[in-house]
Amino acid sequence: MSTNGLARLIVASAFCLGACATLSPAKPGATATLESRSGSMVTGTATFTAGREGLVLHVVLQGLPPGSEHGLHIHDKGDCTAPDAMSAGGHFNPAGAVHGRPGLGAHHLGDLGAVVADSEGKVAADISLSELTLAAGPQTVVGHSLVVHRDRDDYVSQPAGNAGPRVACGVIAVR
Repeated sequence: MSTNGLARLIVASAFCLGACATLSPAKPGATATLESRSGSMVTGTATFTAGREGLVLHVVLQGLPPGSEHGLHIHDKGDCTAPDAMSAGGHFNPAGAVHGRPGLGAHHLGDLGAVVADSEGKVAADISLSELTLAAGPQTVVGHSLVVHRDRDDYVSQPAGNAGPRVACGVIAVR
C-alpha cells in the first residue's frame, strides 16, 4: 500500500471510530412531555436520569407568569387526558406518608418541591430525587405523571399542599 493510501486509511479509521463513539447508547432514563392543562399556556419537558444517589430530574418549562413559584409533583397515575389533569390522581405516595417538604421530614415520594419562573416565565432546573428510581418497584417514576401546579406548595396543607389547579401534565415513560 502506498503512503498516500495508508494515510487515507488511517484518517478513515479515525473518523469511523469517532463516529461510532458518538453512537454509544444514551444513559438510561425516562422523559415526560408536559402539556397545558386547566386552560393554561404552560408546556415543557422533563428528563429523569440515573445519578450517583437516585435520579436527577431536568425540567424545562415555559408559559408561566414571570417570577412565579409553582408546586411540582409526581402524581400516582400515568394519565393526563383530563382537561384539568385530575386523571393523574393524587400525589405518588406508596408509603402512605403525609404531604410535606422533601428533605425536611415526612413527605410523599411525589413531593418534589417548587420551581420558580424567571422574568420571561421560563424554568430550567435540575432537582435531585434520592428516593426515586427508574427500576421497576414501588419507588419507580416510570408510569406515573409529572404535574406543574398554578401556585406554590405550602408544604403543610393535607393532602396536597394547596398548590392550586394543575397547569401542565406529562406521563413519565422510559426513553
